[in-house]
Amino acid sequence: MKIETALVAAVQKAVETLYGQQIDEKQVQLQKTKKEFEGHLTLVVFPFVRLARKKPEEVAQEIGEQLQQTDIVASFNVVKGFLNLVIAPKAWIELLADIDAADKYGFVPVTDQSPLMMIEYSSPNTNKPLHLGHVRNNLLGWSLAQLEEANGNRVVKTNIVNDRGIHICKSMLAWVKYGNGETPETSGKKGDHLIGDYYVAFDKHYREEVKELQARYMAEGLNEEEAKAKAEQEAPLIKEAHEMLVKWEQGDAEVRALWEKMNSWVYAGFDETYKALGVSFDKIYYESNTYLVGRKKVEEGLEKNLFIRKADNSVWADLTAEGLDQKLLLRSDGTSVYMTQDIGTAEMRFNDYPIDKMVYVVGNEQNYHFQVLSILLDKLGFEWGKSLVHFSYGMVELPNGKMKSREGTVVDADDLIAEMKRQARQTIDAAGKFGERTEEEKDEVARIVGLGALKYFLLKVDARKNMLFNPAESIDFNGNTGPFIQYTYARIRSILRKAEAEQMQVSCNFAATPEISTKEEAVVQHLSDFASVVRQAGEEYAPNAIANYCYELAKEYNQFYHDYKVLGETDENKRQFRLVLSRNVAKVLRLGMGLLGIEMPERM
Repeated sequence: MKIETALVAAVQKAVETLYGQQIDEKQVQLQKTKKEFEGHLTLVVFPFVRLARKKPEEVAQEIGEQLQQTDIVASFNVVKGFLNLVIAPKAWIELLADIDAADKYGFVPVTDQSPLMMIEYSSPNTNKPLHLGHVRNNLLGWSLAQLEEANGNRVVKTNIVNDRGIHICKSMLAWVKYGNGETPETSGKKGDHLIGDYYVAFDKHYREEVKELQARYMAEGLNEEEAKAKAEQEAPLIKEAHEMLVKWEQGDAEVRALWEKMNSWVYAGFDETYKALGVSFDKIYYESNTYLVGRKKVEEGLEKNLFIRKADNSVWADLTAEGLDQKLLLRSDGTSVYMTQDIGTAEMRFNDYPIDKMVYVVGNEQNYHFQVLSILLDKLGFEWGKSLVHFSYGMVELPNGKMKSREGTVVDADDLIAEMKRQARQTIDAAGKFGERTEEEKDEVARIVGLGALKYFLLKVDARKNMLFNPAESIDFNGNTGPFIQYTYARIRSILRKAEAEQMQVSCNFAATPEISTKEEAVVQHLSDFASVVRQAGEEYAPNAIANYCYELAKEYNQFYHDYKVLGETDENKRQFRLVLSRNVAKVLRLGMGLLGIEMPERM
């Protein structure tokens, strides 16, 4: 049994014995003892002062004496209204045995009756490859899915692909004009990279046309601003792109065939990147399917007087009663906007799954969009509409500034993954940690460490904050990094392999109660915290809480390992306890890092 749970019950019994009053477990407030005082856990006694009609110090003393009669508390001290409790060694040993017995300690089993949570992440456009911003999105979404499942939820991981619109037509048109039939096979490029190149090419040629037209219009007497605006509208390329979009909307066979072919190249490229990142989806939706459903749903809302049609035939939602403004849902020509698409996607998902909770992993520039979407979905009758969660996260920037897709200055996800592997290989080689390994083994360790460094660096930060990503800082075997935690895990696995080879006992069946140090007690206490950290991280949608917990546990263990022998301990009982302790630190680190999508190497 968890020590806190046993203590709560003991406090309830003590209060009833001393003061003849039954108290609710919520009245028992336990917290970790501050470092300047002796003790492991501190009881706040102020809630019981009125019952006892005594001073806080007296109440603390009396409850402490009662608790000392149990097997849980070895000693206590009183500081004003706070009762500092020193937990008995036997209780720590029993707690470690409980942790050891649970393969997935801290996780809540998922059943057929568990709530169903859908988590949307990734949301790429099919006119360019995934970039660093997508990497953070995918890692956050995947981690949230693991975290919510660990908290007992059934989880459906989903993706909405933005596969239609003017930006897609720009890439298509550029390929038709400048591609000479180039394919991923003939170019040797991943399909998403190939299409991204043509998106950049469109912008390059478009800018040249705009510059030329702007100069002509200025010569005709327009000022610079007017000339530029007119040039941007009249440039032949943008007109052709719009014509292609109209043909796509009308179902033109030739345009649709080109669209399907080029999108198939992109999807093949995306799949490679997703696999490299270690993320996947249970269901993928496509905007080309959902926007029509959304349009129909808006028209139904119009019939029910939920929305209004203006004189120009456009459809709007009037949200002034909710303290917001009016929101466009259908343009005057009947075409849809992003909000319409999201309504359609919601309809399709609701028909596919009995969703209890919907979580959207989307950047913080869309905060207002999801505020409006929540209201609209609620109006349209979606049960989870009002309680939808917009997991709003900040942008990722690099030391050299922001990224721009049209200008080709984006940090490509594939290039980043390759660079992380390269740097990991170089760092491990320089540290002399590989030993006698084959090239294949070295590459695999470099992959695990490089990806672990990337994921940990992006996930250890509060997701709501903008962050600066520096690849060189992320691969470090010291400090709050993924490789530091991975190295700690690999070290423990090495210890356990040696113990097994020497046939040492690694179980909680101790011949006698081992004598344990305060440092070992601290490690067990930190291990026991994992369950509450997982629960809180799930409630608050906070992968960073797991990341920082794993770092603190690894740091705590390394301090213990520095001060105490494990394999070299001559007292068999102590050695056995330390091996069990080590095994469970490794287990919890593996479980915790697994929630972040990070693999743990058996050897480094």
